[in-house]
Amino acid sequence: MKLWGGRFQKQTDAMVDDFHSSISFDWRLYRQDIAGSIAHATMLGEQGIIPQEDAQAICQGLKGILSDIEAGKVDFEIDAEDIHMNIEKLLTERIGQAGKRLHTGRSRNDQVALDMRMYCKDSIRQAVFELKKLCQCILDTAAQHLETIMPGYTHLQKAQPITLGHHLMAYFEMFKRDITRLQDCYDRVDVMPLGAGALAGTTYDLNRERVAQLLGFSAITANSLDAVSDRDFCIEFASCVSIGMMHLSRFCEELVLWSSNEFQFVEMDDGFSTGSSIMPQKKNPDVAELIRGKSGRVFGDLMALLTAMKGIPLAYNKDMQEDKENFFDARDTYIKCLQVFCGMFSTLRFNTDRMHAGAGGGFTNATDAADYLVKKGLPFREAHEVIGKIVFYCIEKGRAISELTLEEFRSFSPLFGEDVFEAVSLLTCVRERKVSGGPAPQSVKAHIDAARAWLDSLSE
Repeated sequence: MKLWGGRFQKQTDAMVDDFHSSISFDWRLYRQDIAGSIAHATMLGEQGIIPQEDAQAICQGLKGILSDIEAGKVDFEIDAEDIHMNIEKLLTERIGQAGKRLHTGRSRNDQVALDMRMYCKDSIRQAVFELKKLCQCILDTAAQHLETIMPGYTHLQKAQPITLGHHLMAYFEMFKRDITRLQDCYDRVDVMPLGAGALAGTTYDLNRERVAQLLGFSAITANSLDAVSDRDFCIEFASCVSIGMMHLSRFCEELVLWSSNEFQFVEMDDGFSTGSSIMPQKKNPDVAELIRGKSGRVFGDLMALLTAMKGIPLAYNKDMQEDKENFFDARDTYIKCLQVFCGMFSTLRFNTDRMHAGAGGGFTNATDAADYLVKKGLPFREAHEVIGKIVFYCIEKGRAISELTLEEFRSFSPLFGEDVFEAVSLLTCVRERKVSGGPAPQSVKAHIDAARAWLDSLSE
């Protein structure tokens, strides 16, 4: 008989048992469920709601179940529906009547809300750990390429010369925001719902603050209805990791482009590439492509969570069982992608000569040529027009701006002098952009130093 079967006169249909059961995926909550139950039983004993000896027996029994689960000695039952009922059933079988006292003052509604919050906190900590490793790898690589010149792009057209270090630090900033976004999410997850009961609390003299203390929560929920029907934290986590996956996807897209024969900016390590079953020359950036593809999967998890919750009246509804598979999938996919991406990135080989040559094409120093004229006294709009004419002239002649003679420069403006060649050199173009946040080596180094200090502060 089901643990809730007293009111029923007929067994649940076997097909419904299978349809209704969540043990096939919520088994992974066993650590959180057992930890929550130990805290709950401890509080019940301290409050005198159940005998101390029963509370102690429950705690010892749960610790034994935890050891057996982690040793692979426990087979969960579909008939017991979920991880909560499976553990309670095992506990009662092992310690007898005392096990039946565990659920005093508690509902599966506030129990699962607790488990999911604890699991979400653990997931955030793991995701931040992986992000910190990736950020460290980016900083180390960027520091090696303060003067590695490459083309910067807008509209995927060459725009202005920058450095590889500067380019990589743009992604550091994205991943930094991902960390802070998850940290903000953690603050809202870190609220303890146990004690809300099914929806209206309980008449028992529970010490909710004590349970929160035992489980490491910073606060307790303020409303019992909200406590059991809230899954905002699952949705927020999925939103955070969706944004994180978008950032990974953008980075992967660039690496896919950069590894092509047309760019040749990077070469993937053999350990993070695959070949073709028919074309022997192929070296495919499959890892980057797969991470890019998995972003859509995580976006789908977020939409599924939003859709499951959008039409549910207060308080708990069975629809909310649908929170777990999408949450688990979003969490697993994101963390695995971070781990694999970090391994792929740390083994990249950058073709710096090719990057420098790429920056030399596409008139990436045209803005600097215009700025040269502005510094000689010409209004920017007139300088823009002059350089536009020079670019058109160079296109017709098949030459770069830096290849023009002084006489050719002066045919467009008498303001040009011998110093124009230094002004439009790629290295000058980069070094002179010393504004904070710019690509000048000294600016990028300052950025890296500040970033290292911030990253180190996270461990304090």
